[in-house]
Amino acid sequence: MLESWMILIASIICEVSGTSCLKLSDGFSKIIPTVSVFVFYGLSMWGLSVVLKKMDVGVAYAVWSGLGTAIVVLIGIFFFGERITPVRFCSLLFIVIGVIGLNYSPGAQ
Repeated sequence: MLESWMILIASIICEVSGTSCLKLSDGFSKIIPTVSVFVFYGLSMWGLSVVLKKMDVGVAYAVWSGLGTAIVVLIGIFFFGERITPVRFCSLLFIVIGVIGLNYSPGAQ
């Protein structure tokens, strides 16, 4: 199970990297970030598909999408100059709480 979690974390990192490269690609007008988008998203999907062999789809996808979203929001704030507002902060907190709740709920693998 630890191996599945490590692959899931790697998939999240790839998904976040792909999303960051999507921003940097400037509408697919810059070649290196554009190619990186497809490489990172492909690796992310592959990793998630491997994880789903051993982990509940609800938990795996919630962790993958929730943590990915939270990390992308933080990257937007710290690297792309996006604003943090009280509503955005609370929403981010709810995402994290939801992921934790799904992970530790009865029946979760």
